Amino acid sequence: MRRMLRQLLIAITLTAALVVSAWAVTLEEAARRVAQEYDAKVVSAHTVERDGRRIHVIRIVTEDGVVRTVRVPAEGH
Repeated sequence: MRRMLRQLLIAITLTAALVVSAWAVTLEEAARRVAQEYDAKVVSAHTVERDGRRIHVIRIVTEDGVVRTVRVPAEGH
């Protein structure tokens, strides 16, 4: 039951991280926020451009050793 709740919380957090923010976010700020939200260490972070939009791609490792990639919009709309 705890594992299912934890997975649900992670899914909700990931969804929230993918929501477009109302302001521009630097790569460093995005990496810090993702690390804090997931209680994880940042392995790599870079910015890509897709369809004319900048997206920060943050790769993390959780305390459980799970590697995840989180994408954060770099610009508000």
